[in-house]
Amino acid sequence: MPLFSRDPAVRAIKQLVEGMVHHPTVDLSPNSTMFGLVLGSTNETTTVMDLASHTIVRWRIPWPVGVETDLVTFDVVEGQLAGDIERNDLAQPEAVTIAELPRRLGSYRGRHIRHWLEELATPADGPLFGFRGPSAPYWELRGERPSVALIAADRGPQLLRRHDDGSTWVRFGWFGDDVWLVCEDSHAIRTMEATRRSSLAGKDLATSLGFRPAYVLTTLSRPVDGHCYKSCTGLLPRG
Repeated sequence: MPLFSRDPAVRAIKQLVEGMVHHPTVDLSPNSTMFGLVLGSTNETTTVMDLASHTIVRWRIPWPVGVETDLVTFDVVEGQLAGDIERNDLAQPEAVTIAELPRRLGSYRGRHIRHWLEELATPADGPLFGFRGPSAPYWELRGERPSVALIAADRGPQLLRRHDDGSTWVRFGWFGDDVWLVCEDSHAIRTMEATRRSSLAGKDLATSLGFRPAYVLTTLSRPVDGHCYKSCTGLLPRG
């Protein structure tokens, strides 16, 4: 994004994001307003970086039945926390409840994004989310580990499409592990559908996505039949 833009809306977003007063911790006061930078969004969860504290937060948004999320990576959004933010989910300790649909203010592509993503990247600390395999029993989770991991992949990522059920998967290497996750990133899924290919990697993947993916946003789901599952909810550029 150029330092000076003729578009007043772009300038306003830049001033909002870069002029945000920094706080050491995220403000989770009930009914307060939070400004976030979207890292990934599905109807179950929207992962944002709180612009005031640069902390990852998961928003539970009350999408109406039949309405799909329209939030995309690096959107700047304004959300009002609910009176009861429901900070009691041991599987998703970063999750808070938003009172109503958030307001999309614009998108940010400023020079700070690369630095922020580097700071948010998950360090190596054993297997993803502390356990191997695709899922863990909900009753074994204690809220001691994050349910979001921004992974700087050692290898890949690679997108694969399974023809038997039409699902899209992300494969990447991370500190010696060969990780396969179901993909819930709508842009990546549409990319696979448009190319009609069973696999995309390297330059082909970058060309199809419109950027070179440097990070894999991974999240832990709500319980499904008593288990919480790992998934990819976003592919992100380096900045």
